[in-house]
Amino acid sequence: MKNRLEEIRKEKGIKQEDLAAVLEVSRQTIGSLENDRYNPSILLAFKIAKYFDMSIEEIFIYEEDEP
Repeated sequence: MKNRLEEIRKEKGIKQEDLAAVLEVSRQTIGSLENDRYNPSILLAFKIAKYFDMSIEEIFIYEEDEP
């Protein structure tokens, strides 16, 4: 799953550390999300979307595997 988290966070001028604190996760979790090394739980995806006042689909892009 791809995401626009880093792009959106930087547009808003928010540091990884500050976003992590608000979401109650580590800065490393934010970094891993931004580098597509980790997919968020549904709860974390909802928290991120709510924080940025966006839909989950605006932040996270689901791509089905091609057969």
